[in-house]
Amino acid sequence: MPQVPAATPRSRVQVPLSFPDGYRVDAELVTFHGLADGREHLAVVLGDPGPLPLVRLHSECLTGDVFGSARCDCGPQLREAVERIAERGGVLLYLRQEGRGIGLYNKLDAYALQDQGLDTYEANAALGLPEDARNYTAAAQMLGALGVDALDLLSNNPDKAEQLRALGVDVRDRVPTGVFATDHNVRYLRAKVLHTRHTLPLAELSVG
Repeated sequence: MPQVPAATPRSRVQVPLSFPDGYRVDAELVTFHGLADGREHLAVVLGDPGPLPLVRLHSECLTGDVFGSARCDCGPQLREAVERIAERGGVLLYLRQEGRGIGLYNKLDAYALQDQGLDTYEANAALGLPEDARNYTAAAQMLGALGVDALDLLSNNPDKAEQLRALGVDVRDRVPTGVFATDHNVRYLRAKVLHTRHTLPLAELSVG
């Protein structure tokens, strides 16, 4: 098991969150010193985390989280995760990993190739990029700095749980998120099931 260098909390600030559908909740935002990749990742502490908090690793998605793009399910997943974590108590790690780690411009280049018929993974490969460039060492560091060593993970992605376990985090259970399929993202969701074993009901994700 790799030795993960320790990170430390840098600042903590209380921020009231408000979503377009009217949902509101108070959160504590935590920044960190010493993250392995040097990026400005953020922990969003919600509710009253107990000894087994609910945790989500949410990769930044400007198009989905901010602009409400229907080409992915990121915005609805973020909204759902905040409420579910607040109800139980836990942490959402907002990770600066746009486009599964390839960056915003490359993600939009991949969108253009998807418009020509490639799926999201094939488009990355056509650009000479990895299907998924994300590494969760910083996430493990953040959890350690917050004193979280055991958790339930809110995710459909088995790779997140596998990476965290390999980094020494005790992932007790992986809790699936909802399914947020639209006419615009159903091919994207099917590709996640077929390429990377996401736990989504494939039969319900028919391409119209």
